[in-house]
This record gives sequence, structure tokens and C-alpha cells, in this order.
Amino acid sequence: MSEVMEHQKQTAVQTAAQGGAPAAAAEEQKAAADKKSLRQKWKDMPRRKRRKIIRWTVILLIILAAVVLAGRFFLGGGDGQGENQVIRDTVSYGSISATVNGSGLTRAKSSETITLTTAGTVMDVLVNEGDVVTQGTPLFTIDSPAAHTAVQRARTNVEGYQKQLSQAEKDLAGLNLTPTYSGKLMETVKLNPGDEVSKGQKLAVLADDTRLRLTQYYSYAYAGELWAGQTVEVSIPALMTTVPGTVEAVHMVSRITSEGSKLFSADILINNEGALTADMAASATVQVGGDTVYPYEPGKLEYYRVGDLNSTVGGTVISSVLVDYLQVSAGQVLVSIDGEQSESELFTIQQSLEEAQKELDTAQKNLDNCQAVAPIDGTVIGLTIRPGDEIQANTTVVTISDTSVITVSATVDERNVSYVKPGMMVDLEQWGGTHIMGMVDTVSLASTVNNGVASYPITISVDNYDGEVQVNSYISYSLIASQNDNCLVLPLQCVRTTMLEDGSDIYVVFVEGDRPENAVDVMVNEDIPDGFWAVPVEIGIQDNYNVEIKSGVEEGTTVFTQILSDYAWG
Repeated sequence: MSEVMEHQKQTAVQTAAQGGAPAAAAEEQKAAADKKSLRQKWKDMPRRKRRKIIRWTVILLIILAAVVLAGRFFLGGGDGQGENQVIRDTVSYGSISATVNGSGLTRAKSSETITLTTAGTVMDVLVNEGDVVTQGTPLFTIDSPAAHTAVQRARTNVEGYQKQLSQAEKDLAGLNLTPTYSGKLMETVKLNPGDEVSKGQKLAVLADDTRLRLTQYYSYAYAGELWAGQTVEVSIPALMTTVPGTVEAVHMVSRITSEGSKLFSADILINNEGALTADMAASATVQVGGDTVYPYEPGKLEYYRVGDLNSTVGGTVISSVLVDYLQVSAGQVLVSIDGEQSESELFTIQQSLEEAQKELDTAQKNLDNCQAVAPIDGTVIGLTIRPGDEIQANTTVVTISDTSVITVSATVDERNVSYVKPGMMVDLEQWGGTHIMGMVDTVSLASTVNNGVASYPITISVDNYDGEVQVNSYISYSLIASQNDNCLVLPLQCVRTTMLEDGSDIYVVFVEGDRPENAVDVMVNEDIPDGFWAVPVEIGIQDNYNVEIKSGVEEGTTVFTQILSDYAWG
């Protein structure tokens, strides 16, 4: 019975196997057909679409990988466990240099530009752009009538103001009214302190009565018998006396009397001892060959000279001694005047004269530029004219630059500017190939601040006699601002800036080991591991990585640098 059942079972299994084989084969055939269909679809798909599918697939894979890595980094993976690693450094001897790198625009150290301020016609151009010229080399000629007119007009203005200034200076000297000769005051104006006088106002008449003049007429019969310097006798009836006189001049006029006589005249001078005055009758007799020659008629005495005393300034009277018939001497102060107004006028004229002189200088320079010569040794650059061109006013026609010396503008930050001195050498490079040496020419003390860092301008001079350096282009420079070949150094990360209780800032490093005697208690915005103590240090120069330690710690001292986080991966 059992054998029958086993046989039936095997038969059933075989039957099932035989019945299932066709179904499995069918499934395999269907999968192969689908796979073939997908390949065919991929082949039939446009290449552009296939590239797009591939690109997005790669992007998704990269994003998935980044997410997995980030998760492991921040959260740890598997059985791994994150931990902090303390980084230390040791104080040691080394060398350090602070280098300043940058670029600047090259310029000719000296350059002169010729600009015409008046219009004209270019007649000749005697140089070409790029020519090397020496001072005095003729450059061009331009015909400009306007330039000639401008010079003449400016010169006239200058001469006019010069005359005004000369007169104003003379007027200002008249703040103290003084006579130029001795004499007697007449027709005086009564002045009191505080009174106002105007410029040119007549204040008195001054008569020179130290001598008097007498005009006499004599017969032509005595022509040639009287001459200048001859002594004569003058009769003064009012005083019933005679006084000596001197012939001042003889005038061979032709006066005809009613009797038909012909007369000539003579001027007689008489010294006045004080008793004579104008309008006194007088007659002068002359001895000729032992005979006395009388004048045709008596004359009247006149003052030797008479003039008005006028104020040369306007202002307020300070003091006055003007009195009629007062005898005064040459140079004596008669009236004192406050000359504030006149001083203001003088200053205004001086200012106008200076401006007029500048205009004349400019006009003359422009006229000279119409037949210009090179003002300096150098190279002609920017030549913009040709013969026959009509030049408008204010046109720059040529520039000459002395390119034998080039200047470069650079900057040094506040950390290194104290080490930069005039005379230091600078390495320069232009366009990645031309290497030359320059020298620090000037160091400015005026800084500019950008992003909290102060920078100080410096000027670099470069000899360029061979013309190797191109002007008006950028050049790279490298300057060793400071250097120390044997000093204690540490990485920059080891040094912290902190504040003491009194508010002062100090630099510190954290020293490992027992607490040093010079340790200080400070607050820093980071976690410092146990066993490290803050010690003040004095720092020196620094580069991009290290800093000089001048004092505070010794060689071999271990200091805290930073904390890094390491992670184990599961």
C-alpha cells in the first residue's frame, strides 16, 4: 500500500513538473521579449532625449551620495563614534618675511601737455608721434591772430593796473598830508578829529614865500645887457628900502608900448627874510656900462610858487594843524587820516593786477605755443594735428613724456607700513615676462580705510632708460616690507587677541602644562582645553601663515592651536 502511494506521489510530481514546464518557458520568452522591446525603444529614442535622461540620472546619484556622506559626517555611521582632536604647535626659531604684492599703473615721472586756448590754423608739424625729442626741439607752427590779440589785450590790462597801483601807493602815502616845500598856508579848511574827508579834497593853499618873483620890462636898447644870474637892485617903496635880486630868466618877447617902444622881459628872484609879501610894488634897476637902467614900469611881487594841498585818500581825520598864514616846512605832517578805505582799494588793485598778470602769462604762453618747442626731454605721444587742420580753442595738440623714469603707485597695509622706508628695493613684473627692479620713492602718512584695514600709499620709482617698461599700463610689484631670519615663530592660529579688565587689548597664546607665573585670566570666544594657560606675548612681523613672537614664551614651549573633529565610519 505504501508503495502504491509513493508511486502515485512520484507520478503526481512528474505530472506537475511536466505540466509547469511550458508555463515557465512561456514566462522566460515573455521577459526576453520585453527586454528586447526596451532596448529597441532606447535605440529608437532621440539622442538628445537619451543624453537628458543620462544627465539627470547622474545628478540624482551625486545628490544621493552627498546626502549619505553628510548624514555620516554629522550623525556618525554604523558603530562609529566622533571625537575632538586637540592640535598643538611648538615655539621654534625660524625666518619670516612680510611681502606686499599688488599691481599699479605706470606713469611717466614728468610729462608736459601743450594746449592751445585760441583757435588757429596748423601751418607745419615738425615731429611724429613716438619721436624722441630734447628740450627746445621745434614741434609745430600755428597761425592764430586771436592769440596775438589776446596778448595785446592782456598786456594793456596789466599796464593799466600797474598805473593804478602806483597811484594808489602814492595816495596811501598821503595818509599823513605833508607839503613838498616850505611856505605859508592860506585858504585852509577847518578840520577836527572825526571829520570825514574825501579823496582829492582841497584842504589848503601853500604859498612858497621863501622867495618872491618880480617881472620887469626893459627897452630893446639894452638887449644882451641882461642875463640869467646877473645881480640887480630891487627897490621896495612900501619898506623904503632896496634889496638885492638875481635875474632868473630873460625872455626876448616883443611888447610894444603906447609910445611905440619895444620891450623885453626879465624875471627877478628876491630872497625873503620875512618882511616881503605878494602884491608889494617893486622896481629892479641894472648897472650897464656905469649907467643905471630902469624898467619901463614898476611891477608887483609874486610868491615863487603856489599850490593846492589836496587829500590823496578818503577817510576820517585823526589830527590837523591847518591854520591860515602858518609857516610850514617841507615834510611837516599837517593832517593825519585813517586810511582803511584806501588800504582796501590798494588790496583790490593788487588782486586785479595779479589776475591780469596771470591772464597775460597764459596768453603769452598760448602765443608761444603757436610756435612750440619741446618743454622737456622725452617722447612725443598723443600728437593730434596735421598741416592744414583748423584748431579750435582749448585743444590739446601734443603731449611729451619723459619715460626714462617711471613711477608706480602702490599701497602697504597698517601692519607693515612702519617697516617700509624710502630707498627699499621692489621687484616688478609686467605682462608676466619683463622683470625689473624699482625703489620706494615716497611713503605717505595719509591712509585710506577699506573693510576695516588702513592702507598707506607709496610711490615706486623705476629707471626706464631702455624703454623696457610700457607707460600707462599695469605692472605687478612685490615688496619685502619686513624680514627676520632668526626669530621665534608660531602659526597665526596660535595667537589670540583678547581684552583685559581695564579694557586694554593684548595678544595671548595658550601654553600647555602647569600654570606659568606670567599667565593671565582672560575671556575668549572659544573652548580652550584643560591644561592650557593664557600667556601675554609681544608679536612682530607676520606673513600669511606665521607670526614673529618677540617676547612672552621661549623656544620649545607647546601651545594650543585649535580643535579638529575626527569621525569614525561604520
